[in-house]
Amino acid sequence: MSLRKIDPKQRGFLIVNSHPTGSAATVTRMWEQIPPRPHGTSPVVLLLGHSAGYGLATLLTGLRQHNIQGIGVAYEAPETERRTASAGWYRTAAAARHAQEAGTDFVFVNTDAFSDKGKAEVLDLMQTRFGKVDYLIYSLAAPRRTDPVTGTVHHSVIKPLGQPYEAPALDFSDNTPKVTSLRLEAATNEDRQATEQVMGGADWQLWVEALAGRDLLADGFTTAALTYVGSELTAPIYRQGTIGAAKEHLERTGRHLNTGVLADKGRAFTVVAGAAVTHASSAIPSIALYTTFLRTVLGEGFRTTAQQAQDLWDQLTGATPLVTDDEDRIRLDGWELDPHVQDQVSELWSQPHDALARSADGADWFIDQIRELYGWSVEGIEYDQPADTTVPWPQW
Repeated sequence: MSLRKIDPKQRGFLIVNSHPTGSAATVTRMWEQIPPRPHGTSPVVLLLGHSAGYGLATLLTGLRQHNIQGIGVAYEAPETERRTASAGWYRTAAAARHAQEAGTDFVFVNTDAFSDKGKAEVLDLMQTRFGKVDYLIYSLAAPRRTDPVTGTVHHSVIKPLGQPYEAPALDFSDNTPKVTSLRLEAATNEDRQATEQVMGGADWQLWVEALAGRDLLADGFTTAALTYVGSELTAPIYRQGTIGAAKEHLERTGRHLNTGVLADKGRAFTVVAGAAVTHASSAIPSIALYTTFLRTVLGEGFRTTAQQAQDLWDQLTGATPLVTDDEDRIRLDGWELDPHVQDQVSELWSQPHDALARSADGADWFIDQIRELYGWSVEGIEYDQPADTTVPWPQW
């Protein structure tokens, strides 16, 4: 046990340490907000990127409502003498406790899912402990990826395509949020290709092919990869930028899987989720301000990741009909892109300085959501007391 009195350390927009008790509490809170259901079958699930955002919500919902068993994969930093473990490390430990209490055989592997070594480690465990996989959920987000074939390290970038991007943004680097302006130069072709290699479908395809090569695809196998479309307001930096190019690559990969390795063996979907405050989304210029205004418009109608995960599992398992668009993408974002909602957000966006003054609750909510990603600003946590920062990774 290592008891430390810790305070949040912030560098610009990033918080560089986490609170173990606060991080665990966010998991318990989400768990308690998910209504339990009578369990039927216990599908085998491989969940890549289980420790944060939509991946965590998909994990907890699957455990709570569908009695899933299987393996979660993440790549989280352990505690050092200078720093706490990552928030995802502490969230994983909490999720494992809830899985155990629920009587579910779900284990967690801390490894680089992009690497051949990581894939082999996970698939060896899957083969010996669980057998064939019913669902592969792909929810990985990272700033870089090493190509396992060439050894090239690709770095993703957040840039517009074709022309520079100028827009308002939310500066939340101190206690007083304010509107600033930003300008980003257009990406190069190399920037676009690198971002596609990190955030596109290349690794998703390798995982599906690896499962097929091990004869680990169950009858009716389904895989789903998370994507995002978002508003026309943020399209120049998101859907029409390097990230959007990567998401289009991901979606093409899903179609290729259906006509290739999964033909007559299973199905692949991309899943268009709605807006959320995540580690990945908070780093994208203008998304913070857009999300603040969206929350201002929707209030408690802003759907949580857990609510969206419930919709996803219900559609994947056949409890409710699949809601797909003309590109065969599962849509969970209708609440965000409702024209009436978008009209109200656009009105705020048109006068961002004045709108932020009228959106204090939305801005405070956004900043609290950012801090909660690292276990801070969680109600009921005594931050003035020492916390046990030495938490072991769940054993299996």
